[in-house]
Amino acid sequence: MRKFAFVAPLGAVLAIAATPALAQPVVNVTLGPDVQEKVDELGARDVAQQTDRLATVVQRALEREGALDGATINLVLTDLKPNKPTFQQMADRPGLDYFRSLSIGGATIEGQVTLADGTTHPVKYDWYTSNIADVRGYSTWQDADRAYSRLAENLIRGRYVTR
Repeated sequence: MRKFAFVAPLGAVLAIAATPALAQPVVNVTLGPDVQEKVDELGARDVAQQTDRLATVVQRALEREGALDGATINLVLTDLKPNKPTFQQMADRPGLDYFRSLSIGGATIEGQVTLADGTTHPVKYDWYTSNIADVRGYSTWQDADRAYSRLAENLIRGRYVTR
């Protein structure tokens, strides 16, 4: 029995190591012209963090599910709205109260998925809270994060265009 306790985990590790590694998907994120115009208003740091966040959320979800191996996903953040004031907005308007200020947030993402076999598919997704009473969460980019997660789930399921 002791030999089996050693051999079974060793066999599992060797089986995993022997499987060919699939190419992970590559996720690129750029800013659309409307968001580029908002960089001064929202703050360059916050916008840069959101582009990184979108890439990270999509990349991790695809890797976790083993979806779109070998694909290149080029995303364009075409609209971005925070739920709470950004640091730049608070600096520009000192009267804003971060804790009491709340707004409808979200994001619009477009782009294209190029699969490993070379076929391309357009990507379009947006998500915004529909009503100020429905805003849940207390972070600056809560609804934008929700949009990123929902886009990632749609990509995993092969639903590239949803509106």
